[in-house]
Amino acid sequence: MNWIPLTTETQLSEIKESSVTKPVVIFKHSTRCSISAVAKSRLERAAAPETISFYYLDLIKFRDISNRIAADFNVEHESPQVLLIRNGECVYDESHSGISMDEIVDHSN
Repeated sequence: MNWIPLTTETQLSEIKESSVTKPVVIFKHSTRCSISAVAKSRLERAAAPETISFYYLDLIKFRDISNRIAADFNVEHESPQVLLIRNGECVYDESHSGISMDEIVDHSN
C-alpha cells in the first residue's frame, strides 16, 4: 500500500481535482484506536488497485483537516473511516468493520 500522507487542507482541493481522472480514497485513522488499527491493517493486506489513489490522514495530529473533510464532502465524522472521492464528490463512505478493499473497488467503478 502506497499511502499518500494527507497533512494540509490544500491537498483537499488537489484530491477533488485529481478525482476527476482517478478515484481517490481518504482513510481517516485514529492512532489511539485498536479498531482503526485493524481496519488499516486489513486495507494494507489487500491488493490495492493502481487505479485508485490512497490518502492517509492521522486524525489525531490533523483534526482540523478531518473536520474540513466532513464539511467539504458532507459526511458525518467517524473513525476509522474511508471516503471514496470521484469527480470531486464523496460517492461512498464507510467506517469501522465495514471498511474493506473489495467494497472500495466495487464503488470505484
